[in-house]
Amino acid sequence: MNTVNVNFDNVVGKIKVMHAVNNGPVVAGKDQKRGNELYYKMARIPYARTHDAAFFAGYGGEHSVDISAIFPDFDADVNDPNSYDFACTDVYMKHIDSVGTKVFYRLGSKIEHQIKKYGTHVPKDFKKWAQICEHIIRHYTEGWANGFNYDMEYWEIWNEPDLDPDDSTNKRCWQGTEAQFAELYCVASKHLKECFPHLKIGGPASAGDEAWMTRFLERISKENAPLDFFSYHWYWTDPYDMSEKCTRVRKLLDDTGYKDTETNLNEWNYVRGWVDEFVYSIEQMVGMKGAAFIGACMSTCQKNPAIDMLMYYDARPTGMNGLFDMYTYRPLKGFFTFYAFANIYELKNEVESSTDDKDLYVVASKDGDKKRIMATYYAEDDNKDARRVVIDAGNTDLTNARI
Repeated sequence: MNTVNVNFDNVVGKIKVMHAVNNGPVVAGKDQKRGNELYYKMARIPYARTHDAAFFAGYGGEHSVDISAIFPDFDADVNDPNSYDFACTDVYMKHIDSVGTKVFYRLGSKIEHQIKKYGTHVPKDFKKWAQICEHIIRHYTEGWANGFNYDMEYWEIWNEPDLDPDDSTNKRCWQGTEAQFAELYCVASKHLKECFPHLKIGGPASAGDEAWMTRFLERISKENAPLDFFSYHWYWTDPYDMSEKCTRVRKLLDDTGYKDTETNLNEWNYVRGWVDEFVYSIEQMVGMKGAAFIGACMSTCQKNPAIDMLMYYDARPTGMNGLFDMYTYRPLKGFFTFYAFANIYELKNEVESSTDDKDLYVVASKDGDKKRIMATYYAEDDNKDARRVVIDAGNTDLTNARI
């Protein structure tokens, strides 16, 4: 019958952060009046992860965020403010803060697809690398070196160290071995947690290799390394597969003693394939199918206790941005899904909801007399027709519900 059922009398939990993203707004310059900060603020995005920010000149380009950009001479004095170049990153942090979004800071480097690598090499001294990260954190949270006192709680160590195997000839994110990365994580996480016990230190932004994850978790567990949050990535076309991935990762954490560790799927998007199907995939990301996929994933993961936070990749001007046009920065269809979920999130309390069709997805919330529903129809099969959907909310008058 294609029915969505909602029971506003049964509160089942809290609405989670399913609408965080990678990267912040584009603020219009003095010369080119082109930006999206107003729309970004309207979407009420709670967190922006800073990975791959250095690809975009509007964020500061090659001079922003990455450790090699902020601390360009690794042999310099780690305690000397003059060893650091915060200029472009400072502006980017201000822009994110200005729209009411919190920064989720990735410590490390952007992915490097080019033949020569610059920021993804193994640090010469793991302890010194950790101390550099410490001073970056102090700059943005404690005012060190003419810095700031931002509420930046999440600090992530590296990105996708498992993207390429140890014997690869063109490693894109981590030039060292698996064992070297585990050692870096242990050294850095212990140092940073000792310096900032009140902040959340975690990582490693895994590319999703579950065998690698298992070995990594077993290694750092033996070293008693802190892991406040575990981050990983997933790109595919099936929201149910996404949810099952979250369940498996949660079990890996529990099995290795990290039962209190938050789970953060902090890169995800619609990708049917990275080679022959990639052009098709990015065409869908920016259209109606991509917008429906976003809603389906948000709804599915909201109902799965195995995942704590989702962060969409990417809000940066790129072909993988389904929220804002990469040329005009105007809203795309995916923006309105984020806007809809922000309205769900605003009411805080999730209520019971379900559907009788695997292609239908729903999430609903309430706060007192305010009631809202987000229903999504998503199918990977492009030949499926549109369908009529009935929303049954029992005795609740849907006149004042936001659907």
